Amino acid sequence: MFNALVLNQQDKQTIATVQQIDETQLPEGDVLINVDYSSLNYKDGLAITGKGKIIRNFPMVPGIDLAGTVISSQDSRYKAGDNVVLTGWGVGENHWGGMAERARLKADWLVPLPIGLNSKQAMMVGTAGLTSMLCVQALLDAGLTPDSGEILVTGASGGVGSVAVSLLATLGFKVAAVTGRIEQNGPLLEALGATRIIERSEFEEPARPLEKQLWAGAIDTVGSKVLAKVLAQMDYNGAVAACGLAGGFDLPTTVMPFILRNVRLQGIDSVMCPTEKRINAWLKLVELLPNSFFEQACTEITLDDAIKYAEDITNGQVTGRVVIKL
Repeated sequence: MFNALVLNQQDKQTIATVQQIDETQLPEGDVLINVDYSSLNYKDGLAITGKGKIIRNFPMVPGIDLAGTVISSQDSRYKAGDNVVLTGWGVGENHWGGMAERARLKADWLVPLPIGLNSKQAMMVGTAGLTSMLCVQALLDAGLTPDSGEILVTGASGGVGSVAVSLLATLGFKVAAVTGRIEQNGPLLEALGATRIIERSEFEEPARPLEKQLWAGAIDTVGSKVLAKVLAQMDYNGAVAACGLAGGFDLPTTVMPFILRNVRLQGIDSVMCPTEKRINAWLKLVELLPNSFFEQACTEITLDDAIKYAEDITNGQVTGRVVIKL
């Protein structure tokens, strides 16, 4: 028997409880894993609280990320004792996920733990860090360099945003970080490398079709009117990597930034990211993330704490990454 956070539905309400389950209850898969750490992402928060329609089939163990050690494997790519990482692939949504002391998964979903990271550090990076790296790579692929100008990061105090600030700063970019809690989050964002902090309210007014050109590039985790405002303020030939919808999934914009300023809007998905691209992103994360990131941007909690923190993260009250020690 081992501990797991289990979601059930009762009267159309999601009920989350920590309970003991046994191995026979785990879903099918090639590889049985002893989970060392999971993490709490915004999507996990929506699943646990029931605020988002993330889970369709109950019962479900949430947790879109995990890192741990292989107990047994029916796939030749992995053997007992191997350290592995899982992010995405619908795990924690339609296949039991990382918020349990054991998990059974398909080998295709795993990647080896990158040399240079331990399990906790991998979860401090997690889906958020992988997504951030893919966003940064999209800006680099668009031809942006530190000489191009300032890069804007919205939702900068969240998991994706905080990693993005650190990565961009390491690469030499000037980073403007947007947050709704400057007094609380400003010192952390500056420590991660932000050159200035901007109050989120400046991006919440409806955008004009075009506004003053301010940003060479942007990473947006918010969507909706914030992304619309960002697009209206992009430099000519600017690029925006969009990866989140914390502010909504609508986009009240016009074609003007695209056809008059040659702005590129690149969508970023890490859930179904191909394995080779995923491994390369992990290797770049190991190369670029400074040791100071791991010292500053993380809160460690237990499985019992996850329900409370799920509520907090959906209310915008969590700074940086949250890892769950199993």
